[in-house]
Formats: sequence, structure tokens, C-alpha cells
Amino acid sequence: MFRIIAAAIAFVCSLGLAHAQEGPYPNRPIRLVVPYPPGALTDLLARAIGDRLAKSLGQPVVIDNKPGAGTLVGADIVAKAAPDGYTLLMATSTTLGISPAMYKTPAIDPVRDFAAVSQAGAVNFFLIANPAFPARTVGEMIEVVKKNPGKYNYASVGSGSPHQLYMETIKKEYALDIQHVPYKGTLAALPDLLTDKVQLMFADATAAVPNIQAGKVTALGTSAAKPTTLVANVPPIAATIPGFDWQAWQGVVAPAGTPAPVVARLSAEMQKIQQSDEWREQLVKFGMEPSPPHTPEQFAAIIKADVPRWAAAVKAAGAKVE
Repeated sequence: MFRIIAAAIAFVCSLGLAHAQEGPYPNRPIRLVVPYPPGALTDLLARAIGDRLAKSLGQPVVIDNKPGAGTLVGADIVAKAAPDGYTLLMATSTTLGISPAMYKTPAIDPVRDFAAVSQAGAVNFFLIANPAFPARTVGEMIEVVKKNPGKYNYASVGSGSPHQLYMETIKKEYALDIQHVPYKGTLAALPDLLTDKVQLMFADATAAVPNIQAGKVTALGTSAAKPTTLVANVPPIAATIPGFDWQAWQGVVAPAGTPAPVVARLSAEMQKIQQSDEWREQLVKFGMEPSPPHTPEQFAAIIKADVPRWAAAVKAAGAKVE
């Protein structure tokens, strides 16, 4: 009996020693998984966040690019990682909204498998047109396409992309006959838009704003309901289509079950980053709209609300995995 009691005491003590050796969070490098290739916007954003978190947390933040399966490869890695705060995901609305809706049996559950930390920013898309297209507003665009069924084309970066889903939402709402032409990226689509091979497309600000400012394209509206801060005199599409309010957000999440104090620490550091003027200027350089700081609960609510909304958009568009 004495040996059993002694063994139990030793076991409890070993747990306490292990905990003491672990020390306060964080005491070793943090891995930030990016489900996109190097050089993509999400990768650049993750590196900017990683540099700042490393300074504030006192530990390196290692960027680990894991693209594939519509960003679900990286997401699955993080969902299955130890919930200790040392493996994080640079998530997007594609990762936790669109991609799961594209698969019958997705690898991850956006709500169940992750603990929200903080939203980092949002991408407002611009609906742009070749200057020869006979419309200068969203309302005029709808009328022109209605009067010319089958005549016009719109570009996107592929089935299930925000670019396609936004246009398909308008197309379905007004029963428009306009053809979808998918491309492998915005940079591949832009030359055809500029030469009038396709007439319309949704593009993120990084691609759209320079061409708008140079007068190479016409800006008809923006996807977010609030006015954009990036270009003057471009109205929200919601001014014409009530309720049209779409943004592609980016943010940090951890595996479900990550201790609340760890999530709170990470979120607090993210909020400090977001409150600086220097960070807001950085986001604008990335072509992103600065987001107000979010608590984990607020970000979790955004993710939860977006899941059925994106699923409905994917279903309405008939988007499929390519």
C-alpha cells in the first residue's frame, strides 16, 4: 500500500514539475501555418503579423506555408495540432467559409475545430469594367446586361472564389445572362479585361486600385456595404442592391481546446498591433481595409455567421471543386 501511495505522489509531483518546466506561455517558437503559397496576400499578411507577434511575445513566429485543397490542407494540419498555442492558422473566409462548402465531406469544421483569436483585416472587392463597357454604375450594368443577353462575359479566379460568388449573387438576383470565364489568378485575368475580351470582374484592391487610378478600368462599386477608404467616389454595391455586403476577412485561429488564457494573450497582442497607425498603413499598402480590433468572442461570431452564408452562395452559384 505504501508503494502505491508513494508512486501516486511521485506521479502527481512529476506533473507539477513538467508544468513548472513548461513555464509561462510562450517559452518556445510559435508556428503560424499559412494555407497559401509564399508571396500571396495572406502570406504577406501572416509575415507582417508574425514579425510583430515575435517582438511582443519574445519568441520567434515561424511561417509555415501549407497550400492545397482550397486552403484546407493547412487548416487540417492546425485542426489536428496540439491545442497549446504553439500552432496557429492564418485563416481566411475562403478557408473557414467557402472551401468547406465546396466539399461533401470537408476535412475541417470551421466552428468546431478552431478557437478564434482575432480578425486581422478585410479585403474589399471592386467591381470593375473595361472602359468600353456602356455602364458607369451597378444599376446601369444590370440594365445593359439584361438588354443584351449572352453578349458579355465576366472573369473570376475560379469556381468558388469570392470573385465568382459575388457576381453570381448579382446574376441570380436579376436573372442576368452573362458568361463566367475562370482564370488562374487576377493577374491572368486583367489583361483580357483591359483588352475587352471579358468586360467585367470583381478584383481585390491590390489589382483594382492602381488600374482605377490610372483610368484603365471603370469602377462600378465595392463589395462591402460601408464606403471604401481606398478610392474616392466609388459607391458600395449595397447602394443599388440592398443587403449586398461581402468582404473576404483574414484572421488568426488556434486549434479547438486551446486554453482560454493563451487565446486571450494572443488576442490581446493582436489588438495592440491593430490599434497602431503603422499597422493600418501597412494594411492599406496590402490593399486591405483596416478592421477594428476583435475579441475572440466577436471573431468567433463572425466565423459562425459566415459559414451558412458562404454555403448558400456556393450552392446558388453551383460552384464545384475544379
